[in-house]
Amino acid sequence: MNPPRPLYLALLAAGMAWMPHAALATDPPAETQAAPAAPPLDPASVPASHQRSGLEIYQRFRDGLADPECDSQATNGRWKKHFSHAPGQLARAEDDLLPLFGYVVDALREAHLPTEYALIPFVESGYKPGARNPQGPAGLWQFIGITARNQGVPMREGYDGRLSPVDSTQAAIRYLKTLHGMFGGDWRLAVMAYNAGEYRLLQSMRRAGMNARNARPAELPGLSGITYAYVEKLHALACIFQQADDRDAWLRQMDRPVPRLAAHVLPGDATLDAWARQQQQPVALLKRLNPALAGRFSRGSKPIRLLAPTTAGVDDIAADAPPSSTPDAALASTSAGTSHDTRTHTVRRGDSAWTIARRYGITPARLLQVNGLEADAVLRPGMVLKLDSSTD
Repeated sequence: MNPPRPLYLALLAAGMAWMPHAALATDPPAETQAAPAAPPLDPASVPASHQRSGLEIYQRFRDGLADPECDSQATNGRWKKHFSHAPGQLARAEDDLLPLFGYVVDALREAHLPTEYALIPFVESGYKPGARNPQGPAGLWQFIGITARNQGVPMREGYDGRLSPVDSTQAAIRYLKTLHGMFGGDWRLAVMAYNAGEYRLLQSMRRAGMNARNARPAELPGLSGITYAYVEKLHALACIFQQADDRDAWLRQMDRPVPRLAAHVLPGDATLDAWARQQQQPVALLKRLNPALAGRFSRGSKPIRLLAPTTAGVDDIAADAPPSSTPDAALASTSAGTSHDTRTHTVRRGDSAWTIARRYGITPARLLQVNGLEADAVLRPGMVLKLDSSTD
């Protein structure tokens, strides 16, 4: 975990640099080594109650952006070509990226942090939990060893918590929350500190006569080009998703069922395979999501946690409540004596066009059309949606 603030100030006064999270000499994604592509996940292997629409994940991401406005530099600049593959990669059904992205977005929303931070693993590791950089960083967030230990990630012989998406994501959220507060809630300064180390950023701000309230990130002196580009990359990625080419087709690809992931405790001496069979979870998916547990691993004094589709009552990190299992008749507001075409649904937290349409036996496209909504419309709690047109 981060040292107490007084100790941090003492380090700062002594001129001792706080280590950055990863090596700065290279752009991590280009150097990261990851496992070959996994076979596609059959949605039928995950119960419907453990799934949600990928479009719902994307809507939650957009709702949580601190800087949702996009200018021509963000969408037409140097990073557009560099990340041109990103929308297709996020939507690709044979990749685990989208459910992992949803897990990180949920954790950030729960911590009240900007969802720009959910793009850090995209840049760092391509959302590969087992990614390793030849220079030492590892996992989704590409922590180096010293930073991982400082942030409470368990690392011991036979177990590297950086390869656990649960351990590393919880550590990253704690670290980002500290940086977010330290730098006045400016996500741009926070990600620069995440990349370069908070001491280097504070030193740069001091030289420029700036503080967290008036800092101009692009004008801070003495930082590496990678650190300046970090902000540009994340903002460009967010904008590229919002303005993806072939947008209608892309949104249709996103509106597919994906596992809703959460943290679980691996009890006693159970293996990953045994737990998966007991919980009727897809073994292949769990092994891909939890490379720290895929082979032989050592247990420490604290419980081992794994990432898997949600099961009622055993989640460690609470995401927003999944769609209610309340019977359809109770969810539809139908007046006595009125015709079928008066059915409506009031949007609840966690609802998406996909989950609502599935509940009532219609298509998401039909639901949106009846209500005059675009394919990327955000459904907000309290909205009343018609389920049928007056001519049906």
